[in-house]
Amino acid sequence: MVTGGSKGIGAATCRMLAGNRARVAVNGRDPAGIDGVVAGLLESGADAIGVSADCTSFAEIERMRERVERELGPTDVLVAFAGGFATFSAVHETSEDEWRAVVESNLTATFLTIKSFLPGMIERRRGAIVTMASNAGRFLDMKLTASYAAAKAGIVMLTRHVALEVGQYGVRVNCVAPATVRSERVDRIMSPQRQAEVAQMAPLGRMGVPDDVAAATLFLASEAASWMTGVTVDVAGGRIMM
Repeated sequence: MVTGGSKGIGAATCRMLAGNRARVAVNGRDPAGIDGVVAGLLESGADAIGVSADCTSFAEIERMRERVERELGPTDVLVAFAGGFATFSAVHETSEDEWRAVVESNLTATFLTIKSFLPGMIERRRGAIVTMASNAGRFLDMKLTASYAAAKAGIVMLTRHVALEVGQYGVRVNCVAPATVRSERVDRIMSPQRQAEVAQMAPLGRMGVPDDVAAATLFLASEAASWMTGVTVDVAGGRIMM
């Protein structure tokens, strides 16, 4: 189950999981985007379905989970990537509505998704969960908005707390924290010149691409990471060191 799977990092993760023989449920808020990802997966021979749901609504997530488990079976891997972004605004200029929207679409959506899928994993005594943070929640940067940074830092700590609670049941919970990744949204809002400047901020000298994060996610979800839980992997080209 991949939430936020209709584009960018989420879509790349769906493709990488399917390429490693997983049955994949693709979630998002854009039906056309979901359909496009699912069509590509089916064309490649994968077993996949698309499910539109708002991950800030527990009722919608529950309906999604029930359909996924009815059509594909129990969920062994949950990739909770649904989230939102915010343009920069100083704390004293951030409206209450903006703050709540950013926290809801990131931290609360992750919490509700885990809350829905976790009981089945506990009952089966197996499962892997991967959440999505950001370098915004890992270090201070004056160009990042506080609401987004706080929500993503919250996801890091939520991941660790859940990992501590459910390790005894054989369930692992880890997190990926990307720096800026070249996605459809980034190409739309960031000029080529700005992208080149951002690339030079990383010791590896380039921006990430969705497959970079998808590969880290695949590792964390796989048996290769069977003795890892509560970890946040900075998929950031080295920027977290700076």
